[in-house]
Amino acid sequence: MNHLFIKKIYTNKSVSFAEAENLLENQAVTHPVQILNWKGYDYLPKVNFRIGHIGNEIWLKYYVAEKHIRALETCSNGEVYKDSCVEFFVSFDGGNYYNFEFSCIGTIHLAFGPGRGNRKFVDPEVVEKIEIESSLGNNPFDNRSGNFEWEMMIRIPLECFQYSKIIRLNGLNATANFYKCGDKTQQPHFVTWSPVGTENPDYHRPEFFMKVLFE
Repeated sequence: MNHLFIKKIYTNKSVSFAEAENLLENQAVTHPVQILNWKGYDYLPKVNFRIGHIGNEIWLKYYVAEKHIRALETCSNGEVYKDSCVEFFVSFDGGNYYNFEFSCIGTIHLAFGPGRGNRKFVDPEVVEKIEIESSLGNNPFDNRSGNFEWEMMIRIPLECFQYSKIIRLNGLNATANFYKCGDKTQQPHFVTWSPVGTENPDYHRPEFFMKVLFE
């Protein structure tokens, strides 16, 4: 695997959230988030995603099976990584990147910059334009253990890339990585789609992003 091909989803009209989810399911393949990079973190939930685009939106769906879930953060741009969380980091210019972080109840953290320590939040009113729906609902809860399977569908409009001059996604080259984490769940874990070659868990390392091509 040397790149990710993000399929253009073909539709001839504006579609509802449910229709978008159905089109993505039918036209895009799944990709596994199953790489363990760091000693001491050997818990591996089962995680897959599908991704596609329609020119002015990215459609993204995660499928997760795990034993421990937590969802306490309810504020946009809060500490969602402490909860059961899936993430999508993407760079369009090779220097700066967006970190989309989604808790299992759909709380969103979205920022932009060249590294972990120098980031600008995307405006909350723009973040609210992301349509997101989790099979776990959107009410917060503390740690739970058992056998949980959940899905999350996400529609990301182009406005979310407010620090980039992107008019259409068609034909764009980018780099990206996809993650699963849960720092304060009962079994902390750090799982990636593309390998990350750092000594300790660190998702803010764009040098390990994989090439991405938007159809």
